[in-house]
Amino acid sequence: WVPNWDGVIPQPAIYKPRPRWTGKQLISMVIPKEVSLFNGTDSGENAPLKDEGLLIQAGQLMYGLLTKKSVGAAAGGIVHISYNELGPEGAMAFLNGVQQVVTYWLLNNGHSIGIGDTIPDAATIAKVQVHIDEEKAEVARLTAMATANELEALPGMNVRATFENKVSMALNQARDKAGTTTQKSLKDSNNAVTMASSGSKGSSINISQMTALVGQQIVEGKRIPFGFKYRTLPHFTKDDYSPEARGF
Repeated sequence: WVPNWDGVIPQPAIYKPRPRWTGKQLISMVIPKEVSLFNGTDSGENAPLKDEGLLIQAGQLMYGLLTKKSVGAAAGGIVHISYNELGPEGAMAFLNGVQQVVTYWLLNNGHSIGIGDTIPDAATIAKVQVHIDEEKAEVARLTAMATANELEALPGMNVRATFENKVSMALNQARDKAGTTTQKSLKDSNNAVTMASSGSKGSSINISQMTALVGQQIVEGKRIPFGFKYRTLPHFTKDDYSPEARGF
């Protein structure tokens, strides 16, 4: 698996019940010893126990994920450091080594994503439904206020624009809350999470849209306008301003 291996097997990370080596140890065998790298998380907090952030010391991956940012063509990444320290030959050896290890790993383990990766547990579904119901109730309250002419216009807007603005904010909040809830419920071993966190494909927003809800659809900065007479589609009643009737 490892090109240019010196034949020395590293100490196993796990001793009992049987000696086991981690993936970090395997990938560390192709990282040049001249490479030391530290990357913080987006929030600025490092959590080694949660595998957040990245720390490589003398070619040993201590914690964190090797993502597109650290292995890609970005400045300050492993390829960049390898080139600066060892020249083009060293950078090429690292890229070849990583490619070979990853290829063999995929050959033995594989990676796939199925519909099961996007189905949250019953408790999460219930929480998501609560978030949606709360914001739908808020939209119903705003609609009642607008109908009764009790809605105060925001500065620089008329009543209709104020209503649309507040409804959009409420529905976006439903999407954000539901997305956060599902993100917390999915395990790190989830295939969709693996793809997003490694920078391969997708993002946390894509995952929340697959697991929780797609959310409000916006066209030219507004909710779906009435294309037919007083409605978006023929099967809605006229003058229906509810979330579903306007593209939620």
